[in-house]
Amino acid sequence: MAVITLNPEMVAGGAPIFIARNEEEQKRIALILSRVLKGMVHDLENGTYIIVKH
Repeated sequence: MAVITLNPEMVAGGAPIFIARNEEEQKRIALILSRVLKGMVHDLENGTYIIVKH
């Protein structure tokens, strides 16, 4: 549903990509988007979070 990253060069694709300035902003964006989209946040542990709908 969405990608939130600190490293824009590591992502591409069909989901909306949000680029955060730091980890704190990344977590805040992921939390807000997961609530709005009613999805789950998954940390890929490479500076990227994804939001998916299970």
